[in-house]
Amino acid sequence: MNRSILIVDDEAHLRSLIHQTLEELEDEGVELMTASNGEEALEKIQSMSPNLVFLDVMMPKLSGFDVCNRAKHTLGLNDVFIVLLTAKGQEFDRQKGQEVGADLYMTKPFDPDALLQKAREVLGL
Repeated sequence: MNRSILIVDDEAHLRSLIHQTLEELEDEGVELMTASNGEEALEKIQSMSPNLVFLDVMMPKLSGFDVCNRAKHTLGLNDVFIVLLTAKGQEFDRQKGQEVGADLYMTKPFDPDALLQKAREVLGL
């Protein structure tokens, strides 16, 4: 069974950090992909159907909220597990995350171990 994770952040160093956090999963056959903006993320979600998406909220072109909303509600991709990552921890943002269909909401700075544990849990590893 092919498993894949899409890492979406407009900041290259954060994409790299998340990739490094998850790269041990590649030894277990998990493919790691990246996208640097919301439009690219939506294209990859639609064409590659990753099992798990770590999605930054504040990005150019399309926000993480917009990407999540389109993936879950417009495209109906309910089997894609979406984790919104954001520096915004306010209750309003959490509620908006739920409204757009996010499966989980994590605030930055995040604990790399928690990120890896969540990936293992979602992928059944």
